[in-house]
Amino acid sequence: MKNVTDSFVSLSRWPSAGSFGFNIDILSTNLINLSVVLGVLIFFGKGVCASCLLSDLLDNRKQRILNTIRNSEELRGGAIEQLEKARARLRQVEKEAEQFRVNGYSEIEREKLNLINSTYKTLEQLENYKNETIQFEQQRTINQVQQRVFQQALRRALGILNSCLNNELHLRTISANIGMLGSMKEITD
Repeated sequence: MKNVTDSFVSLSRWPSAGSFGFNIDILSTNLINLSVVLGVLIFFGKGVCASCLLSDLLDNRKQRILNTIRNSEELRGGAIEQLEKARARLRQVEKEAEQFRVNGYSEIEREKLNLINSTYKTLEQLENYKNETIQFEQQRTINQVQQRVFQQALRRALGILNSCLNNELHLRTISANIGMLGSMKEITD
Protein backbone atom coordinates (compact mmCIF):
# COMPACT_ATOMS: atom_id res chain seq x y z
CA MET A 1 0.00 0.00 0.00
CA LYS A 2 2.94 2.25 0.72
CA ASN A 3 4.12 1.87 -2.92
CA VAL A 4 0.77 3.09 -4.23
CA THR A 5 0.88 6.14 -1.99
CA ASP A 6 4.49 6.83 -2.97
CA SER A 7 3.60 6.71 -6.64
CA PHE A 8 0.85 9.31 -6.12
CA VAL A 9 3.21 11.50 -4.15
CA SER A 10 5.86 11.28 -6.87
CA LEU A 11 3.24 12.13 -9.52
CA SER A 12 2.29 15.24 -7.62
CA ARG A 13 5.89 16.47 -7.79
CA TRP A 14 6.06 16.13 -11.55
CA PRO A 15 5.59 19.32 -13.42
CA SER A 16 2.17 19.45 -14.86
CA ALA A 17 1.73 19.79 -18.57
CA GLY A 18 -1.17 22.11 -18.39
CA SER A 19 -3.78 22.29 -15.85
CA PHE A 20 -3.83 18.58 -15.04
CA GLY A 21 -2.23 17.33 -11.86
CA PHE A 22 -2.77 15.41 -8.70
CA ASN A 23 -3.59 17.13 -5.56
CA ILE A 24 -2.99 14.99 -2.53
CA ASP A 25 -4.76 17.30 -0.25
CA ILE A 26 -8.13 15.67 0.00
CA LEU A 27 -9.88 18.78 1.32
CA SER A 28 -8.84 20.93 -1.61
CA THR A 29 -9.52 18.39 -4.38
CA ASN A 30 -12.02 18.92 -7.04
CA LEU A 31 -14.67 16.55 -8.26
CA ILE A 32 -12.50 14.66 -10.79
CA ASN A 33 -9.76 13.98 -8.29
CA LEU A 34 -12.32 12.85 -5.80
CA SER A 35 -13.85 10.39 -8.29
CA VAL A 36 -10.40 8.99 -9.15
CA VAL A 37 -9.62 8.49 -5.48
CA LEU A 38 -12.95 6.81 -4.91
CA GLY A 39 -12.40 4.56 -7.94
CA VAL A 40 -9.00 3.52 -6.62
CA LEU A 41 -10.47 2.85 -3.19
CA ILE A 42 -13.29 0.82 -4.64
CA PHE A 43 -10.92 -1.12 -6.89
CA PHE A 44 -8.51 -1.99 -4.07
CA GLY A 45 -11.26 -2.22 -1.44
CA LYS A 46 -13.08 -4.78 -3.51
CA GLY A 47 -10.51 -7.43 -2.65
CA VAL A 48 -10.87 -6.69 1.05
CA CYS A 49 -14.67 -6.88 0.90
CA ALA A 50 -14.51 -9.85 -1.44
CA SER A 51 -12.45 -11.76 1.09
CA CYS A 52 -15.07 -10.85 3.71
CA LEU A 53 -17.83 -11.99 1.36
CA LEU A 54 -15.93 -15.13 0.46
CA SER A 55 -15.46 -16.06 4.11
CA ASP A 56 -19.15 -15.31 4.74
CA LEU A 57 -20.11 -17.48 1.76
CA LEU A 58 -17.82 -20.25 2.95
CA ASP A 59 -19.25 -20.02 6.47
CA ASN A 60 -22.79 -20.10 5.10
CA ARG A 61 -21.94 -23.02 2.86
CA LYS A 62 -20.28 -24.80 5.78
CA GLN A 63 -23.37 -24.24 7.93
CA ARG A 64 -25.65 -25.53 5.16
CA ILE A 65 -23.46 -28.59 4.73
CA LEU A 66 -23.44 -29.22 8.48
CA ASN A 67 -27.21 -28.74 8.63
CA THR A 68 -27.63 -31.11 5.71
CA ILE A 69 -25.40 -33.67 7.45
CA ARG A 70 -27.38 -33.27 10.69
CA ASN A 71 -30.65 -33.65 8.80
CA SER A 72 -29.26 -36.66 6.97
CA GLU A 73 -28.17 -38.19 10.27
CA GLU A 74 -31.62 -37.57 11.74
CA LEU A 75 -33.26 -39.06 8.66
CA ARG A 76 -30.84 -41.97 8.79
CA GLY A 77 -31.67 -42.53 12.47
CA GLY A 78 -35.39 -42.39 11.65
CA ALA A 79 -34.91 -44.76 8.74
CA ILE A 80 -32.92 -47.17 10.92
CA GLU A 81 -35.67 -47.00 13.54
CA GLN A 82 -38.34 -47.65 10.92
CA LEU A 83 -36.23 -50.47 9.52
CA GLU A 84 -35.96 -52.07 12.96
CA LYS A 85 -39.71 -51.70 13.45
CA ALA A 86 -40.29 -53.26 10.03
CA ARG A 87 -37.91 -56.11 10.86
CA ALA A 88 -39.67 -56.69 14.18
CA ARG A 89 -43.03 -56.69 12.39
CA LEU A 90 -41.63 -59.08 9.78
CA ARG A 91 -40.43 -61.44 12.51
CA GLN A 92 -43.86 -61.26 14.15
CA VAL A 93 -45.60 -61.95 10.85
CA GLU A 94 -43.22 -64.84 10.15
CA LYS A 95 -44.00 -66.31 13.59
CA GLU A 96 -47.72 -65.95 12.95
CA ALA A 97 -47.34 -67.49 9.50
CA GLU A 98 -45.42 -70.41 11.01
CA GLN A 99 -48.12 -70.81 13.64
CA PHE A 100 -50.83 -70.73 10.97
CA ARG A 101 -48.89 -73.24 8.93
CA VAL A 102 -48.47 -75.57 11.92
CA ASN A 103 -52.12 -75.10 12.87
CA GLY A 104 -53.07 -75.65 9.26
CA TYR A 105 -51.10 -78.88 9.14
CA SER A 106 -52.69 -79.97 12.42
CA GLU A 107 -56.12 -79.10 11.09
CA ILE A 108 -55.39 -80.97 7.87
CA GLU A 109 -54.26 -84.02 9.86
CA ARG A 110 -57.40 -83.84 12.01
CA GLU A 111 -59.61 -83.56 8.95
CA LYS A 112 -57.72 -86.40 7.33
CA LEU A 113 -58.25 -88.62 10.40
CA ASN A 114 -61.92 -87.62 10.56
CA LEU A 115 -62.33 -88.44 6.89
CA ILE A 116 -60.59 -91.81 7.33
CA ASN A 117 -62.74 -92.62 10.37
CA SER A 118 -65.96 -91.63 8.61
CA THR A 119 -64.89 -93.68 5.58
CA TYR A 120 -64.26 -96.70 7.81
CA LYS A 121 -67.67 -96.24 9.43
CA THR A 122 -69.32 -95.94 6.04
CA LEU A 123 -67.51 -99.05 4.82
CA GLU A 124 -68.55 -100.89 7.97
CA GLN A 125 -72.18 -99.87 7.44
CA LEU A 126 -71.99 -100.94 3.81
CA GLU A 127 -70.49 -104.26 4.91
CA ASN A 128 -73.35 -104.70 7.41
CA TYR A 129 -75.92 -103.85 4.71
CA LYS A 130 -74.24 -106.30 2.37
CA ASN A 131 -74.31 -109.05 5.02
CA GLU A 132 -77.95 -108.33 5.83
CA THR A 133 -78.81 -108.41 2.12
CA ILE A 134 -76.95 -111.69 1.69
CA GLN A 135 -78.77 -113.20 4.71
CA PHE A 136 -82.10 -111.94 3.40
CA GLU A 137 -81.42 -113.38 -0.05
CA GLN A 138 -80.23 -116.67 1.50
CA GLN A 139 -83.39 -116.88 3.63
CA ARG A 140 -85.57 -116.06 0.65
CA THR A 141 -83.78 -118.64 -1.47
CA ILE A 142 -84.13 -121.22 1.34
CA ASN A 143 -87.85 -120.41 1.60
CA GLN A 144 -88.29 -120.73 -2.16
CA VAL A 145 -86.41 -124.05 -2.16
CA GLN A 146 -88.53 -125.29 0.77
CA GLN A 147 -91.71 -124.28 -1.02
CA ARG A 148 -90.63 -126.05 -4.20
CA VAL A 149 -89.58 -129.14 -2.27
CA PHE A 150 -92.89 -129.07 -0.39
CA GLN A 151 -94.84 -128.62 -3.64
CA GLN A 152 -92.93 -131.45 -5.32
CA ALA A 153 -93.44 -133.71 -2.28
CA LEU A 154 -97.11 -132.83 -2.26
CA ARG A 155 -97.44 -133.55 -5.96
CA ARG A 156 -95.67 -136.88 -5.52
CA ALA A 157 -97.84 -137.78 -2.57
CA LEU A 158 -100.97 -136.87 -4.52
CA GLY A 159 -99.68 -138.77 -7.50
CA ILE A 160 -98.99 -141.83 -5.34
CA LEU A 161 -102.36 -141.51 -3.62
CA ASN A 162 -104.16 -141.09 -6.92
CA SER A 163 -102.41 -144.09 -8.38
CA CYS A 164 -103.09 -146.22 -5.27
CA LEU A 165 -106.66 -145.19 -4.68
CA ASN A 166 -109.34 -146.82 -6.59
CA ASN A 167 -113.03 -146.04 -6.44
CA GLU A 168 -113.85 -148.41 -3.58
CA LEU A 169 -111.02 -147.11 -1.39
CA HIS A 170 -111.99 -143.61 -2.27
CA LEU A 171 -115.62 -144.18 -1.18
CA ARG A 172 -114.56 -145.79 2.11
CA THR A 173 -112.29 -142.79 2.89
CA ILE A 174 -115.10 -140.37 2.16
CA SER A 175 -117.53 -142.39 4.37
CA ALA A 176 -115.02 -142.47 7.22
CA ASN A 177 -114.52 -138.74 6.99
CA ILE A 178 -118.26 -138.12 6.94
CA GLY A 179 -118.62 -140.33 10.00
CA MET A 180 -115.96 -138.38 11.83
CA LEU A 181 -117.67 -135.12 10.95
CA GLY A 182 -121.01 -136.52 12.21
CA SER A 183 -119.55 -137.58 15.52
CA MET A 184 -117.93 -134.16 15.94
CA LYS A 185 -121.30 -132.60 15.34
CA GLU A 186 -122.93 -134.76 18.04
CA ILE A 187 -120.25 -133.77 20.54
CA THR A 188 -120.75 -130.10 19.90
CA ASP A 189 -124.57 -130.40 20.25
